[in-house]
Amino acid sequence: MSLRELVVLGTASQVPTRDRAHNGYLLRWDGEGILFDPGEGTQRQLSHAGVSATDITRICLTHFHGDHCLGIPGVVQRLSLDRVPHPVPVHYPASGAAFLARLRHASAFHETAELREEPVTADGVVATGRFGTLSAHRLDHPVETFGYRLVEPDGRSLLPERLAEHGITGPAVGRLQREGRLDVAGRPVTLEEVSRVRRGQRFAFVMDTRLCDAVHTLADGADVLVVESTFLHADVALAREHGHLTAAQAAGVAAGCGVRTLVLTHFSQRYEDTRAFGAEAAEHFAGDIVVAADLDRIPLPARR
Repeated sequence: MSLRELVVLGTASQVPTRDRAHNGYLLRWDGEGILFDPGEGTQRQLSHAGVSATDITRICLTHFHGDHCLGIPGVVQRLSLDRVPHPVPVHYPASGAAFLARLRHASAFHETAELREEPVTADGVVATGRFGTLSAHRLDHPVETFGYRLVEPDGRSLLPERLAEHGITGPAVGRLQREGRLDVAGRPVTLEEVSRVRRGQRFAFVMDTRLCDAVHTLADGADVLVVESTFLHADVALAREHGHLTAAQAAGVAAGCGVRTLVLTHFSQRYEDTRAFGAEAAEHFAGDIVVAADLDRIPLPARR
């Protein structure tokens, strides 16, 4: 069975606390390991989470504020130290190319890993593969920031009773799946006749931003929405001023976009107890709410 889960490495915003490390999230998606926004201390958090450098197949940076990228030097050097054999693409706002160059070469090391820089310049698809389609959309923050959305193509689920009606068993089932059509007793049977659409899963990652159209575009129909909720509603003016969301705003987006699981994170150091974020979100969203904590492992829900 394929593994799909979010490994939370850190949940703090600008300043880490005794209980919350800087941002960092690893999405396990079948054979992919997508590392989002590795903040300071990510390499150590990966060790605590039991994640190896070879598990990382792709890195996505939303922007170049320190709490979202200062872990890059350690991660990059670890990729080389562990001699990761596969190329690792890095998606990041193109305007921050100079920052990435400094982070990649922050200190002396023997570079053996292949890091492929893939700057993001505009909204749209940034990568495709067996995992599906990864796209980026520009958010509203004081520096250029992009959110990311991963969409798996729709598939088909076989219906055993329909297969039985047509007498299709054994190797013939696999042949029908591969070819989409099968002759049974002189009659053609199509895959559509014995199956139904299985909706592909959708994952959205939204960090530092004010409310904007892109937040809704990224969140639309997501099975899991990982979203910053830096402030509570009592501090909504501060959120707006600094380019952030509140838990209430994040929950409102989730409710309006048909999200299944809402993961709140990126909490300001002004709040010691994060339970209030879940309570505030529950006033606006009736689905599953996870108030993320460091080293949580959050499974993606079963397909619809």
